[in-house]
Amino acid sequence: MDLNLDTLKREILEYLDSSGFVVFHSHAGGLEGLPMVTWDTERYPDYQMFLDTAQKIGCKMILFASRDFDGSEIEEALEQLDESDFPADDRLELERRVRAVRGYEGVTCSLELAFDHHARMYVYELRPDWYEEFLGVCDEITSHLPVQEEEEDDGSLGGFYSNN
Repeated sequence: MDLNLDTLKREILEYLDSSGFVVFHSHAGGLEGLPMVTWDTERYPDYQMFLDTAQKIGCKMILFASRDFDGSEIEEALEQLDESDFPADDRLELERRVRAVRGYEGVTCSLELAFDHHARMYVYELRPDWYEEFLGVCDEITSHLPVQEEEEDDGSLGGFYSNN
């Protein structure tokens, strides 16, 4: 669904304030690497259900993060596309799809709510369809970048030697 996350962000913050939760403003994507369970926002998109769950288990603090779409993401995708091994026709189509999101610069592209329970993060995350499409295109481009070979370790000390 193509949501207006800017409006929803204000609504969620007002709801959190009126519900008595302590809001910890974190960075979007800051939970990566932690044990997580994600809320099924497709079947249960109501953020209030998620927050009710947190409240029922006694959670007092909610992590809140949002991210605005930055035009530098478009430029980075186009640079990677130039380095990719796509045929010319495919490259033009991907370039068109990347440039199609230019009108969303400065718009909220991700909202995250999270709480901790028994050393596991429970996460509610929303992204609009246009951003999911953009991320899919970026993944497609990345999968066609040339593989960079790492230098082999020959066991030497890289030019360092002992005078002993």
